[in-house]
Amino acid sequence: MCDTLVTIAPGRVWFAKNSDRDPNEAQVPTWRPARDHVAGAPLRCTHVTIPQVAHTHAVLLSRPFWLWGAEMGANAHGVVIGNEAVFTDQPFTAGGLTGMDLVRLGLERGATAAEAVAVIEDLVARHGQGGGCGHEHPGFRYHASFLIADARGAFVVETAGRAVAIAPVADAATISNALTLPALRGHRDPLRSWVAAADRRQACTLAAARGARGVSDLFAALRDHGDGGGRPRYRWHHGAMAAPCMHAGGLVAASQTTASWVAELTPAGARHWITATAAPCLSIFKPVAVDDPLDLGPPPRDRADAGLWWQHERLHRRVIGDAAWCQTIAAERDRVERGWLAAPPTPAAAFAAHRALIDRWLAASATAAPVDDRPWYVRRYWAARDRRAGLA
Repeated sequence: MCDTLVTIAPGRVWFAKNSDRDPNEAQVPTWRPARDHVAGAPLRCTHVTIPQVAHTHAVLLSRPFWLWGAEMGANAHGVVIGNEAVFTDQPFTAGGLTGMDLVRLGLERGATAAEAVAVIEDLVARHGQGGGCGHEHPGFRYHASFLIADARGAFVVETAGRAVAIAPVADAATISNALTLPALRGHRDPLRSWVAAADRRQACTLAAARGARGVSDLFAALRDHGDGGGRPRYRWHHGAMAAPCMHAGGLVAASQTTASWVAELTPAGARHWITATAAPCLSIFKPVAVDDPLDLGPPPRDRADAGLWWQHERLHRRVIGDAAWCQTIAAERDRVERGWLAAPPTPAAAFAAHRALIDRWLAASATAAPVDDRPWYVRRYWAARDRRAGLA
């Protein structure tokens, strides 16, 4: 489950996305340079092979570690794309493209938002959508919707099987796991869309997108816990899935925000900010650039390691049930981000500073142990994921 927002303001476009997936499904910032290819050569995507094009653009992707495609990303021409799962009454194709494949293909092949829209529309018609999209549950399948933007504007793109609907964005738009455009709304699966709390989250994100006046407002939108009073509010059936900053723990459905992205697009260029961690409510948005690849060490997977994503997970899972600890971390995080927005550090310096803060917070939490006042079913859910990740 995910949320993507876009706001069109004078002289700029703001984009933001939370990627919500399985809790141990680490997400990897991935840089790919521009390349020339033999047109028509076989290109293996997640589940299907399609013809390659003659040239692909340089991209920065936020990619679940096991997928060829990406949840969100940007290319060197200032195009950004985020995708959502949508649940429909239309059939899947055997071994078709996933929504994540389509994000990457749109960025690699589209030099403008309009070109990326056309790329995705054509690929859906040619190859269809299909194949497993889940990590814990490999058979989990869905269709996709997209928000595609550049400095000129943005488009909502929704799909149901091979059908595609497209709408330009006038001022603000959001997508949240349910079909919304009139041409396809009749294909919505109402039960699965309700379980995903799609309409509830979209109402929240649309209000945030319409009220956004800068990048920091989008940071706040992605950290929003809805009606939880600043903290995740859990429900037995889907955990804390009813707000943009999603926390897993439901008995029927569960999803966790595993990466977050904010972009500011202007005719002069694009600025991108990513967490490269789960739980944006406890993380820091760091500047990155498509043309400035970072060496972040071995990419994370679904077992705990010493890298940034899993070190942040150690902190997140230790303190998320303790309101006082979360408030302490958020206050210091906000001071750091205000300084960085005023005078952005280099990406390498920002990642190093964030890692040092995580290590310090972890050390402090070892001497002043946080409490955990989450419901019993949430604690049980996370204990099982900790064992699977080697954290127990």
